[in-house]
Amino acid sequence: MGMIYLDNGATSFPKPPGMAETMAYCMKTYCGNPGRSGHYMSMKTGEEVYNARKAVAGAFNIKRAERVVFTLNTTGALNAGIKGILCSGDHAVTTAMEHNSVLRPLKALERDGVTHTIVRCSKYGTVSPADIRKAIRENTRLVVCTHASNVTGTLQPIAKIGEMIKEINRERDAENRIIFMVDGAQSAGCVPIDVEAMHIDMLAVPGHKGLLGPLGTGALYVGSDIDIYPIIEGGTGTASKDRVQPLEFPEGFESGTVNAPGIIGLGYSVTWVRRIGVENIRRHEEDIIRPLQNALMNMDCVKVYGPADCGEKTAVVTFNAVDRDGRVRLGCEEVAGRLADEYGIAVRGGFHCAGLAHQTIGTWDTGAVRMSAGPFNTPKEIKKTIDAVYRICK
Repeated sequence: MGMIYLDNGATSFPKPPGMAETMAYCMKTYCGNPGRSGHYMSMKTGEEVYNARKAVAGAFNIKRAERVVFTLNTTGALNAGIKGILCSGDHAVTTAMEHNSVLRPLKALERDGVTHTIVRCSKYGTVSPADIRKAIRENTRLVVCTHASNVTGTLQPIAKIGEMIKEINRERDAENRIIFMVDGAQSAGCVPIDVEAMHIDMLAVPGHKGLLGPLGTGALYVGSDIDIYPIIEGGTGTASKDRVQPLEFPEGFESGTVNAPGIIGLGYSVTWVRRIGVENIRRHEEDIIRPLQNALMNMDCVKVYGPADCGEKTAVVTFNAVDRDGRVRLGCEEVAGRLADEYGIAVRGGFHCAGLAHQTIGTWDTGAVRMSAGPFNTPKEIKKTIDAVYRICK
């Protein structure tokens, strides 16, 4: 019997039909090093990587595909954006619901004279744009915010934050403008994102989650009017006689040999997602997760965290097994382990690389169990999951 997979917040499974075959065909027939040679295999690989770049750009209404830089994951994209824009004396604003892929780079930059402010969120994980505005200073260079929490799925008001920053920038000189960066790790591919409509200057996304691509893929979008500096120097296939790293997009930010088969697989998956429609995937995942959320909220032995309205979050339900007084009775990792071992249900228990988010929702000492659905989950699987949680937690 196959496992019921509810760990899409970590990586999506299964992948679209045909993706693995597309990657295998690349590796078997033409997988040269793109941008490094003039022979057919190199040029064919470069062409397919470019097609994948265009597909990713199209998914987020990015006008210039060359401003999409491929990375190994969202962590790489966030580090490239955050460290590529901030300098000594700069200030950044972020939120208490961020992943460590945002919080740790900002912490590390303190040694270089960069400061930051962490804006508190509600117990449901929502940040107020007004609170972000209060945290902005004269030397604020970057506001970085997750679109959806990886702990609770809480969707942040990205469009409102982007509009607010746009208004502030109207009163600033161009060289002193605030850059708005969005972490799309949990939303890209399952919640609509439009960088133009949402006034997003930089967007970091994974290839392997909602976009349904392979592991080891991600991307960073940088607006055409923004200058950042590479955090990795090396071979780009361009200006080889010059020891100074080129700053042209995308080559200057993709030093070394790229993961061409993975990127090509990502291009296939992004095309598949766009053909199905992100809005349709969003509706399906809401319909899938709503009965699970409602059932768990009605169990006396379970406490659910985050928004009660599934329209205010991604397809995530986060919970703990509790006693009558609401105290955690079974450890989250024990619950996750029993769901896997006894019922064949894959979930994640722990702190999800986001300690401050757990502090915000009240699970700093305990962690929590996270169930995250995807486009291939079925109502039958959800019914089995509800029964399994009840049996373990009652």
